[in-house]
Amino acid sequence: MERADLTETLEDAGLSPYQADAYVTVLELGAAPVTRVADASGVPDPRIYDVLRDLESAGYIETYEQESLYARANSLDALTDDLRTRANRFTEATEEIERRWNEPSVEQSTVSIVTRFETVIKNADEFIRDAETQVNVSVGAEHFERLRPALQAATERGVRVNLSIHTPDGDTESLPDPEDLEGVCSEARHRRLPSPFVVIVDRTRTCFAPHAGSTNEYGVLVDDRTHTYVFHWYFLTTQWDTWEPIYTSLDNDEPPIDYIDIRYCVRDVTPLLRDGATVRVRIEGTDTDTGTDRVVEGPLSEVIVTGDGDVAAESIASYGGRVALVVETDDGPVEVGGWGAMVEAVEAHRITVVDVE
Repeated sequence: MERADLTETLEDAGLSPYQADAYVTVLELGAAPVTRVADASGVPDPRIYDVLRDLESAGYIETYEQESLYARANSLDALTDDLRTRANRFTEATEEIERRWNEPSVEQSTVSIVTRFETVIKNADEFIRDAETQVNVSVGAEHFERLRPALQAATERGVRVNLSIHTPDGDTESLPDPEDLEGVCSEARHRRLPSPFVVIVDRTRTCFAPHAGSTNEYGVLVDDRTHTYVFHWYFLTTQWDTWEPIYTSLDNDEPPIDYIDIRYCVRDVTPLLRDGATVRVRIEGTDTDTGTDRVVEGPLSEVIVTGDGDVAAESIASYGGRVALVVETDDGPVEVGGWGAMVEAVEAHRITVVDVE
């Protein structure tokens, strides 16, 4: 390193120009009279004593009497420790700037674009660990292993976990065995096409990243019900509904039967009501007027499906219009809607068919 570069670096480290110049001069001369240090450096004679005194106070040099006042470099520990501390602070600041640039806080924005997949999967893991009612996941086999502990913890808490695993070219060898999925999810399906990475948690949070063949690497973090609803429909119609299960822990033949999505419930109970059966339900949800938690219990008297939907259809995509249940309670009939219900009295979060007669 050239002398000018060294003095400039020392100035960046906090020394004044005179201090940096004097210190480098002392290093070059070794022990030398102060007057010689002044002559060999660019420090004016009237300032040299003050400059050296400041360097001595900082521990960089020491002065001593030998016929005249001499100066020599002190132990290098003080300087090197100081420089290393400053260098580490610059490194940490650089890393923090990169982190903040790559990971804008979800709390500060409903939708955040990030540049690294690692950011997406890290947030997905955190969201899943905070899940309370439901998690929908579409991942490749390798990313499933990364999220397995979080998914297992959510399942153990009673969260409904729907897991869609995609493999390249429909490969089945990389799929986990059904016994390896026990306790990790409620149900798993195999999508035989490459797919994006999607995690949807509690109807409010989404993590998304394009599939590996995408031109650009980026991710989307969502903390917003409206945007998440779009991803929810994408998951149901392309990642879930049309693919066969490879594992399920759900016994959907005999009550009690739990539903997270009202459309699946409507699809299953409509034929029962047409045949004259009495279907009793318990619905946990939110009052759409007050926003408070509300539980509705009683027999179903009607299902409401608007638009061109066919309630006999297997595909959930057929239920794109308004879908609602009418529950007969002691206080009269109550209309219950699904995610984002506005015209109904209750937005259902969990529907349980408790009995069918």
